[in-house]
Amino acid sequence: MKSGSNLEKVLTEGHFAVTGELGPPKGSSADFIRRKAEILRNYVDAVNVTDNQTAVVRMSSVAACAILKQIGMDPVMQMTCRDRNRIAIQSDILGAVALGVGNLLCLTGDHQKFGNHPESKNVHDLDSIQLVQMVKRMRDDGQFLCGDKISGGVPLFIGAAANPFGDPFEFRPLRLEKKVRAGADFIQTQGVFDIERFARFMEKVRERGLHEKVYILAGIIPMKSAGMARYMRDYVAGLIVPDELVRRMETAQDPKEEGVRIAVELIHQVREIEGVRGIHIMAVAWEEIVPVIVERAGLYPRPIL
Repeated sequence: MKSGSNLEKVLTEGHFAVTGELGPPKGSSADFIRRKAEILRNYVDAVNVTDNQTAVVRMSSVAACAILKQIGMDPVMQMTCRDRNRIAIQSDILGAVALGVGNLLCLTGDHQKFGNHPESKNVHDLDSIQLVQMVKRMRDDGQFLCGDKISGGVPLFIGAAANPFGDPFEFRPLRLEKKVRAGADFIQTQGVFDIERFARFMEKVRERGLHEKVYILAGIIPMKSAGMARYMRDYVAGLIVPDELVRRMETAQDPKEEGVRIAVELIHQVREIEGVRGIHIMAVAWEEIVPVIVERAGLYPRPIL
């Protein structure tokens, strides 16, 4: 069952997709969502809405996605396994579909120790692969996980995440294959800085024929400062930021401009890799740079479908 989402149309019709990201506020302001969304409008094909990212309490992803739908934008609702059991997850999915959400990204979720309620209990009733499997069953078979029938359709374009930079490296394509077999339609990767390693990952992906079974969007994280570059290199698990890029940020007269230049270079490089079908720009709290990057990368205007 097709979701009818703009993202699904862009990818299935063969266009190189661009998605952005929006972090809901630590509060109840719908205007916050609208303001951030207007910056991204016309420059991305869909907007990811994070789900209590880094385990910090924020407006619910379902509500933020509904606001995006009201203003005519295509949200990708992120759903983590950390905070809900299978009953709550399925309930939220039905609610999101009823509100017009057509894309769902299935994630494990950051550990609660990183957030503002480190004493909270995580749930992890399902993992991200089981979540993909469950959503596919809801969509294709019209069944809840328990086997009961669902009244009405659940047309969702199902996404999952992949990290080409985690260890052991050999395991990364296998984990991606599990998500594809579980039912993922599209993949958004961790931020790509190490092009050589990403190219090797994509080679392994092609060897398994996965590039023909799923749409892969490479993650792009624009860097604002040398401090941000160093922090990601030294402290963010699952990211590889080459020293050369850190040095470029450290010696730049205008670090933000250099960060944009690096992002555009990375986009051009990933576009040359067979099997990459789009990019996912993660510029949370720096949304205003997304139009600049998209234009400079030659990805504007976006297709109107």
